[in-house]
Amino acid sequence: MKAVWFEESIPRYLASRVLGKIHHSFYYNVFSCVRYGEFPEPKLLGSKWVKVKTLMGGICGSDIGLIRLHDSPSTSPFASFPFVFGHENLGIIVEKGDEVENFEIGDRVIADPVLSCYARDIVPPCEKCQNWEFSQCLNFTEGKISPGLMIGSCRDTGGSWGEYYVAHQFQLFKVPDKVSNENAILVDAFCSALHPVIRNFPKDSDTVLVIGAGSIGINVVSSLRALGSKARIIVLARYKFQGEFVKHYGADDVIYTKEMSTWDIYKKVAEVTNGKVLKALLGKPVMVGGADVVFECVGSDNSIDDALRFTKEGGKTVLVGLAGMTKKVDWTFVWFKELKVVGTNSSSGEIFRGERKRGYEIALRLMEEGLDLSPLLTHTFRLEEYRKAIEMNFYRGKYGLVKSAFVF
Repeated sequence: MKAVWFEESIPRYLASRVLGKIHHSFYYNVFSCVRYGEFPEPKLLGSKWVKVKTLMGGICGSDIGLIRLHDSPSTSPFASFPFVFGHENLGIIVEKGDEVENFEIGDRVIADPVLSCYARDIVPPCEKCQNWEFSQCLNFTEGKISPGLMIGSCRDTGGSWGEYYVAHQFQLFKVPDKVSNENAILVDAFCSALHPVIRNFPKDSDTVLVIGAGSIGINVVSSLRALGSKARIIVLARYKFQGEFVKHYGADDVIYTKEMSTWDIYKKVAEVTNGKVLKALLGKPVMVGGADVVFECVGSDNSIDDALRFTKEGGKTVLVGLAGMTKKVDWTFVWFKELKVVGTNSSSGEIFRGERKRGYEIALRLMEEGLDLSPLLTHTFRLEEYRKAIEMNFYRGKYGLVKSAFVF
């Protein structure tokens, strides 16, 4: 099958690390760890597995971060090489094992990509999976399949940047007829925001600050409003097209930061949150007061540092962006302001309308009820255009790109 995959190669890795600083194309050209061509089709990994023919494969910020070699080596034990990229998926079942129940060949499905105990047929499942904390599974390297946090990082499963992938029946969700392909492919990105929003839901009297207005930042806003939050939502965005999306999905205020100095950004945030800006002897400004809850949706040193400073005393900073090894984050504010700092990973089991549901199920329910995220899918590509797709995702602001996907 045709696929785009990541090849484990120290020489290629080192070449990309060095030459990528000279020109970004070295992160995905013929000298890189990113390869395109014929790749073996994945096989069913057991009697409860299905093979899915890909309809769409989403391009996630984590995929782009990996291509740019921004990921911490700490995550490497939870992958197996070579692996086909792509955990955001949509497809049609074309083959199924003898014990698969409630799914038939021809069904349009999405798969929660997380390869937890239930997907690995580990009995008994770990304590985390028993409590529906699938993203905290203790067995991502165990069982009969190769290590991998999810589809798209495991050599056995394939990924949605290939023509076929395989999934365990536990991972599968039928896509309702009312939900379009363009919405279904965005379920994973939505759930990556839904999970931290549900776990850190603000009071209606709170002020919420969202740092970053890419796909995840926009989905934080859409999740808050879809779940009925009446909190005041302020968003820091770089570009006008991002601001239009967050306003559409319910943001109250947008601060455009691209042309603003650091001091002006701090003054504006202080103004809209009734905080106060103080000048430090050296370095960035210091804020007294700020937002009750800050969702940091970028993952850079600068944005994390700002998030801690922008959070009100006793407030909560939620790290939604994929933070790695930090070098320039001043953690003083965690103890000085007595902040709660919370991490988040993928999606899991949640309490929704008084019942325990899985994130993908909640997202599909909300879409059936009218939540339309399809405008966020601003760009689509053929798989052979993978270099163009990566290039445009490197420079989203230049191209007005919010979310993109490969179409098969």
